Amino acid sequence: MKALLFVLLVEACLSSLVPEKEKNPEYWRHQAQETLKKALSLQELNTNVAKNVILFLGDGMGISTVTAARILKGQLQNKNGEETVLEMDRFPYVALSKTYNTNAQVPDSAGTATAYLCGVKANEGTLGVSAAVTRSQCNTTAGNEVTSILKWAKAAGKSVGIVTTTRVNHATPSAAYAHSADRDWYSDGEMPPEAVQQGCKDIAHQLFENIPDIEVIMGGGRKYMFPQNTSDVEYPNEEKYRGTRLDGRNLIEEWKKQKPGDKNAYYVWNQTELTKLDLNKVDYLLGLFEPIDMMYELNRNNKTDPSLTEMVLVALKILQRNPLGFFLLVEGGRIDHGHHEGKAKQALHEAVEMDQAIGLAGRMTSSKDTLTVVTADHSHVFTFGGYTRRGNSIFGLAPMQSDVDKKPFTSILYGNGPGYRVTPAGERENVSAVNFTDTNYQAQSAVPLRMETHGGEDVAVFAKGPMAHLLHGVHEQSYIPHVMAYAACIGENQNHCGSSAPRSLAGPLTAISALFSLLLLGLLF
Repeated sequence: MKALLFVLLVEACLSSLVPEKEKNPEYWRHQAQETLKKALSLQELNTNVAKNVILFLGDGMGISTVTAARILKGQLQNKNGEETVLEMDRFPYVALSKTYNTNAQVPDSAGTATAYLCGVKANEGTLGVSAAVTRSQCNTTAGNEVTSILKWAKAAGKSVGIVTTTRVNHATPSAAYAHSADRDWYSDGEMPPEAVQQGCKDIAHQLFENIPDIEVIMGGGRKYMFPQNTSDVEYPNEEKYRGTRLDGRNLIEEWKKQKPGDKNAYYVWNQTELTKLDLNKVDYLLGLFEPIDMMYELNRNNKTDPSLTEMVLVALKILQRNPLGFFLLVEGGRIDHGHHEGKAKQALHEAVEMDQAIGLAGRMTSSKDTLTVVTADHSHVFTFGGYTRRGNSIFGLAPMQSDVDKKPFTSILYGNGPGYRVTPAGERENVSAVNFTDTNYQAQSAVPLRMETHGGEDVAVFAKGPMAHLLHGVHEQSYIPHVMAYAACIGENQNHCGSSAPRSLAGPLTAISALFSLLLLGLLF
């Protein structure tokens, strides 16, 4: 009898999880018909020229991360979560991107960044160079450099910007401007002496030299701009945050001095300084808000560090003043770091923050003239499962115990990483004995590693705006910048850009012109 009562109680609880409207078949039918109408409207392709291009890159944002972030977003709004819609979910076109590097089945962020920014696949650990370059071998670099869509946009007269939650000379942003045989050469202090002697330049140096007139640069990475042992302005007593440059250069002062006298260039290092700026009078902005990477969103001090959304707002206000348009790279870079540390709560909150930034950008631009692409460089060995019920906390327990060791487990797990825990008796740790809802809880993993690894599966590409329909099906990751360039009429493929009329009118105008010619010939003859 008790067992029967328990089953009835569980069934009643499960039934209560279902919103009343979802019990009506018409709810689902109506939803499907509305979605169908939207799908049919996509037959009218947007073939305008993309005045602006925005690339949102969620570092490490695999499909399982997208789904979990969707649920978290909803649960932060006191909803079940599964039915929630991310901003990227609203994009009409979705593709898959093959992320492998030329020498790696499971890729790293440098080789992938070279693919989706420069349009060329490369070896892992290398930036802005072809696969002819061997990692850490400076003498293989010369003659094998490749340029990025940021440079193509700049050459076309557009304004350009880089916004990241990592250091501005980390893997993703670096591929936009640097050519390096090693992603870890942040300053000359991190380079081997022979590489410096052979003439290779550190990444921080290249940021200000290769494309010296980038209008907006925001993120972390202050320490790589200052001479060795220079105290940090925010953490003067922290030795690990001191300057690292061996050449004695102050790259920030050099950046200021190289700007034309009739232009307003501002360097800021905290949120207060950023807020005080009159953005209508800012021509160049360099914002370095941390010595290394920026804080996780959950740990952020909102008096000193801006959020990703706040940085995107500032960037767009500056870049939109150019009548020729802009290219903006936005990286939610610490999604990746959260996963590497096995801290799923940190990673997923980073993804939700990036989704907010995507929504802001959507409200500040128009899909008529702005191509927006959201994608990831790679995935992670992150998963959630265990037959959790509707509305279960994304950070909660599975509704059952292991049928092997008879212990509970969290829905979120990692294939490998620092969350591997065993008792002195060699048994799996009982998660009910720890605070698995803590911000920095490291979810259990199957294989012990100090840092969790990337995953090798395809990642999603979401697109809206001019020529977004060209992102469809399964593509090599290196295809992405070629689509963006084609849409914006920049780079090498501009044969379709001859007409001054929007391309959406080119077909009808051609047909009308031909018809008029035939009528005229009829009248003459």
